[in-house]
Amino acid sequence: MGKQQTILDDLRTITEALKQFPDGAAIDDIRRTSSLTISLRSFQRRLEKLMADGIVELTGATHTAKYILKTKPETNKAPEKETVIPLSATSHEILNILSVPFEKRNKTSYNRQFLDAYRPGVDFYLSAEERIELAKESATLLGTDQPAGTYAKNILQRLLIDLSWNSSRLEGNTYSLLDTERLLSQGEPAANKSAMETQMILNHKQAIEFMVAGAGEIDFNRYTITNLHAMLATDLLPDPAAPGRLRSFPVGIKKSAYTPTAIPQLIEEMFGVMLDKVIQIPDPHEQAFFIMVHLPYLQPFEDVNKRVSRLAANISLNKHNLVPLSFIGVPDDLYTQGLLGVYELNRMELLKDVFLWACRRSADRYASIRQTIGEPDPFRIKYRPLLQSMMTEIVSQGLDRSMAEIVIKGQALHLPAADSDRFIELVETELLNLHDGNFARYRVTPGQFEQWKKVWNK
Repeated sequence: MGKQQTILDDLRTITEALKQFPDGAAIDDIRRTSSLTISLRSFQRRLEKLMADGIVELTGATHTAKYILKTKPETNKAPEKETVIPLSATSHEILNILSVPFEKRNKTSYNRQFLDAYRPGVDFYLSAEERIELAKESATLLGTDQPAGTYAKNILQRLLIDLSWNSSRLEGNTYSLLDTERLLSQGEPAANKSAMETQMILNHKQAIEFMVAGAGEIDFNRYTITNLHAMLATDLLPDPAAPGRLRSFPVGIKKSAYTPTAIPQLIEEMFGVMLDKVIQIPDPHEQAFFIMVHLPYLQPFEDVNKRVSRLAANISLNKHNLVPLSFIGVPDDLYTQGLLGVYELNRMELLKDVFLWACRRSADRYASIRQTIGEPDPFRIKYRPLLQSMMTEIVSQGLDRSMAEIVIKGQALHLPAADSDRFIELVETELLNLHDGNFARYRVTPGQFEQWKKVWNK
């Protein structure tokens, strides 16, 4: 009997077993009723396939999760929302569960089994195919022949701006890419932004420089993670001693049914377990994703946990001279929903879709030396005429940064909502990369370019 036929037989057996549970059943009850002798992970994959095919749905949170057979077609089911990031059927299932107001979702608390069950080098959140593909896409041809962090140092100025801006943006920071570049390169805060937003950007710069400068020495250890937190949390927490210190009191998650543990001893213990496991993981992208899942889930610090996890994800990538992850273009809503899936359901498929997409966007951005020539960016091709006219207008009219930002955002208002933010990023990035050797492609004269530079660099 072929493998495919065996799987089909398993799916039919599971479907028949579920018919005995009209109100749904836990996975252990279904396994027992089906009498299948396959491993638990294989059984979970069969259920995931049935969910992807719309035959089975999952209800409830981790401890109360039930699989239920869909006996009738769902004629009133809302269509899947179109997203910037391509999502799997399982990710849409998570979004569907989280669409219920958080007050009505099942309350959950920290589940240490979620971390305890993970076996480094045996269990993987990223499939073998995904790990291989990410390794190819993130390769920079430097590899182990160069000291750790060499590639990140080569693109440091660009990385400082991109990662500081995008990580802060995912926290609700309203600095624009141009605001961020001006702050980091000239020390000039944006006039219309709060001191807290400015401090957040500056903290990211310090933390990124710390990671890149010490790439050969730092690792997933207590020293690195606590000091990353100390740098990212500087002057942002009420208690000046809180940066770099594990918390000893309860915290909550806004608009979530999840409550992290408040037991200091458990926080301390699981912080150690998390670091012990991540250091044993053999694949750098698996390490990056693992820390993005488990550090925010534990919430070991009073605040700033997500920021620490995003920067810490680059520890393994920098060490192996892979393209760093700067979260370019990641939609804040999908990132947040992905984390809620981890918090409330202990399911990381949605966050994984976001992570994979973010890695590929970063690879497209930074890997100027590639093993193969990539396809042109369809988004850039779509908006090439508009990009051309915007660049010509800004340079030929000698607009400064503030006026350019107004003009760009005004134009973006006329674009589809799904394209607006990315178009702003596209134009602002092009302006930051404009120099004496490439301005002619925007049909501006040397005189116009020199005049614009004087205004732009004030």
